[in-house]
Amino acid sequence: MEDNENREKEKEKEKDRDREEIFSRTVRAGKRTYFFDVKATVADEQYLTITESKRRFNNEQGKFFYEKHKLFLYREDFEKFINGLNDAIEFIQTGKVPVRIEPEPEPEESNGSQESPGIDKHADISFEDLSSEPEEK
Repeated sequence: MEDNENREKEKEKEKDRDREEIFSRTVRAGKRTYFFDVKATVADEQYLTITESKRRFNNEQGKFFYEKHKLFLYREDFEKFINGLNDAIEFIQTGKVPVRIEPEPEPEESNGSQESPGIDKHADISFEDLSSEPEEK
């Protein structure tokens, strides 16, 4: 049973050869197995893949197979992901909605001009009037 699951995981690893696996942890939880794999992109940026694997039976073929679900988590999202996960776990454990105060985003630096927020002073957009005939040159 575990041999088939390991073979399936090895096949997936072969597909991901262009990504270097740096660390791996397997967590068996009842009928599910979770794989936590730290990988690196070609640019050497590390990210996490979380794979849930469940053993299922295909009635038509009369065989077992592994249903897999993958989640890719990138370094810049770790803090927000962990906060959301902790909030959800806290809610499940206590039944109370957690109160989270999100920090205010830092304002972009300005050069002292009094421009409206959110407007890019460098944007140069012009539109043609599509309702009239084109001008002759």
